[in-house]
Amino acid sequence: MTHTLTTIIAAFAILQIKHFLCDYPLQTSYQLRNKGRYGHPGGLLHSGIHVVGTLPVFLVLPVSLPLAAAVLIGEFLVHYHMDWAKAQVMKATGWGQDDSPFWWAIGFDQLVHHLTYTAIVWVLSAAVVA
Repeated sequence: MTHTLTTIIAAFAILQIKHFLCDYPLQTSYQLRNKGRYGHPGGLLHSGIHVVGTLPVFLVLPVSLPLAAAVLIGEFLVHYHMDWAKAQVMKATGWGQDDSPFWWAIGFDQLVHHLTYTAIVWVLSAAVVA
């Protein structure tokens, strides 16, 4: 395996572990309850914790400070708005755990987050290789 491939896999692993930690053990009921209220500190805190959790990826894919800041801001905005939009859909539809569309919405939310990590690794690795 090449050094580049190993680095990319390490970056994905960091982001996957970060995602689990930030979306599950570190997410409080306060954050969860308030992600659907636009601008509420609970939702902002949740997305901010995700951004802090992304910082270790720069140890394996070091880039310039402006690019790192742009990536972190982009991640914050995507994560925050995806969570907010999912909460709006759940509220409007009344879907709960017993409804298949509830799980589709959860799955779509997770897909968007993981595709965000794909974009992050793509942007960072392109900058490091360039």
